[in-house]
Amino acid sequence: MLIGTCSFGFVYKGNLDHEENPIAVKVLNLQQKVADKSFVAECNALRNIRHRNLVKILTCCSSIDYNCNEFKALVFSYIPNGTLEKWLHLLTNGVNQSMDLDLIQRLNIAIDVACAIHYLHDDCEPPIIHCNLKPSNILFDNEMIAHVSDFGLARLISKPIGFSEEGQTSTIGIKGTVGYVAPEYVMGCEPSRQGDVYSYGILVMEMFTGKRPTDEMFKDDFNLHNFVKMALPERLVQIVDSSLLPREVVEETALRRENGRNNRSNRGNEIEEEEEEGGGNVNFENPNEVSAHQQKCLVSVLEIGLACAEKSPNEIISMGDVTRKLQHIRNAYVSDGVRRERRRIG
Repeated sequence: MLIGTCSFGFVYKGNLDHEENPIAVKVLNLQQKVADKSFVAECNALRNIRHRNLVKILTCCSSIDYNCNEFKALVFSYIPNGTLEKWLHLLTNGVNQSMDLDLIQRLNIAIDVACAIHYLHDDCEPPIIHCNLKPSNILFDNEMIAHVSDFGLARLISKPIGFSEEGQTSTIGIKGTVGYVAPEYVMGCEPSRQGDVYSYGILVMEMFTGKRPTDEMFKDDFNLHNFVKMALPERLVQIVDSSLLPREVVEETALRRENGRNNRSNRGNEIEEEEEEGGGNVNFENPNEVSAHQQKCLVSVLEIGLACAEKSPNEIISMGDVTRKLQHIRNAYVSDGVRRERRRIG
């Protein structure tokens, strides 16, 4: 049964013999010129890695099919609970709607993915660069533990590297995915740890704002990074995914926005033009409507997303630092919640 697509092929659900445990079979579309290289890259990347937040490879196959055509496939453990892309942007009646991922779940997902990439960068020999980190490559098991998948573009680092490789270029080129690809890749730079961290930063901002980096609102030099940076910390409520906010806050925010539009309409075109020049950044929200510990958590996480997605590779933090910071934020958020609950009960 076809269950999805990937960078260079199709993914099917099946079973090995009569075993109950389902599998996912990634069949390469060898009509794509780079599919064969993708198969080799994925085999090399996955053969020696073991981590709870990476999709587990069971075996691979390179053979000839019944029509005497070349056939290549990879067999993975089946991850049953869908992708982060579907959980963030479920399409219902033609409208994107977020499914029920609360704040602590999103924090756990962000940490799971960070741990996986940290492992690839710093605990593998040789280190591995994923090169295609995005929500559709994050899968969930029944316990909503995140697993990073699709290593079709992965690159092995065969020599020691620092956190900057200035002057090195690649004749192969990085395909990646528009919106998540690091700016230096477009200039032909070699795959790097910083490139993965950049993609991770975009992913984190998308998780907590609900906005894809390819949203139609982002044009010219205005992008997801600017959208978040211009709003923090005072206008947090204006950018955060509404499903993370209390219903009363969402309704009051919508009412204030509507009143703001009416007031601007009554005052004429001069105000509209003034707001266009300022990017429409009028603050109708009161951040105090969100609990202080929730606000602190959201701001801290989004600031990490910003730090990961800096334009200059030299300014990007390491994934090890990201993991430690996120774990500290989660622990603080949970502890604050426990203290608040105890005060409420007491």
